[in-house]
Amino acid sequence: MKKHIFTLSSISLFTISLFTVLSGCSKKAAVSEERLKEVVVYTYDSFCSDWGPGNALAQKFTEKTGLKLTLVDCGDGVQILSRAVLEKKNVQADVILGLDNNLAQKAEDSDILEPYKPAGIEAIPEQLTASLGKSNLLTPFDFAPFAMIFDTASGIQPPHKLNDLAKPEYAKKIILMNPRTSTPGLGFAAWTYSVFGDDYKGFWKALKPNILTMAPSWSAGYGLFTNGEAPLVCSYTTSAAYHYEYDKTDRYQALIFTDGHVMQVEGAGLAKNAPNKEGGKLFLDFLISEEAQNELPLTQWMIPANKNVQPPKSFLDGTPVPVKILDYDVKKVNDIIEDIMSILSE
Repeated sequence: MKKHIFTLSSISLFTISLFTVLSGCSKKAAVSEERLKEVVVYTYDSFCSDWGPGNALAQKFTEKTGLKLTLVDCGDGVQILSRAVLEKKNVQADVILGLDNNLAQKAEDSDILEPYKPAGIEAIPEQLTASLGKSNLLTPFDFAPFAMIFDTASGIQPPHKLNDLAKPEYAKKIILMNPRTSTPGLGFAAWTYSVFGDDYKGFWKALKPNILTMAPSWSAGYGLFTNGEAPLVCSYTTSAAYHYEYDKTDRYQALIFTDGHVMQVEGAGLAKNAPNKEGGKLFLDFLISEEAQNELPLTQWMIPANKNVQPPKSFLDGTPVPVKILDYDVKKVNDIIEDIMSILSE
């Protein structure tokens, strides 16, 4: 799960700008030698926040390889993709982390990644790898179903299916994320299309009065929810486990809807023409190792992709399991985003 640039393992981003601006053969050689001691990863805000997995992963990766790890906060998943595309001809990152199954095709079409099959990939279920394409451009590192998180102290009755969210009693009581900038926002759009099909416009028109805000990222939206701004927020089934573990409360519940849920699978890939390609490969190997994957449940609050990693009991106890996982046409979902945003701006 999902705002600044966080510096990890005593790493400075100075090397990035230095690498970009220096010219001259001798200077380039010196910078290149230093740059090969560092791995730069573009990711999202919650991954490299104080409570996210970034710090622990950086420390373990450095201990394992001797390489420094710099995590660069790009905002949220869609913003990561946008930045990688903008820098395509002068790539700064070695690894792009946080592109999901709804962005995988766009990433492939944008030609920003290089195929790589990490060591240990056999521990990742084929269903997860297939959801990110068959070209080895993205490697799954975690997953979870999207869900609405409900504040049981709100005094209102919870919805039981997606269409319930459009009822008048939920006016201004729902926090969503912008699908143009956020993977949970894009995931919610996919959810509506998977349930309503071509009738999605009617649902969004009915839903519009009930949306308090469209936050730019998961972190921003979930922060508003925990501050009590609204009793419903789009997140993950695993989000309830966070409150179960750290707040020692079941006040915040992940609602299981009768019409089903959609899954997010998050991936990481080697940036095309990465400055430190070999370092990037080492990080991808490390990311799906049991050592790294064990850090994810209680920091990332997502399910580890490595099938050999068993999340702790508190995580499992706090995470409900949907009865039905829905399938949908990812290309169609990306096509409907502008329709949705147009409805909301009317």
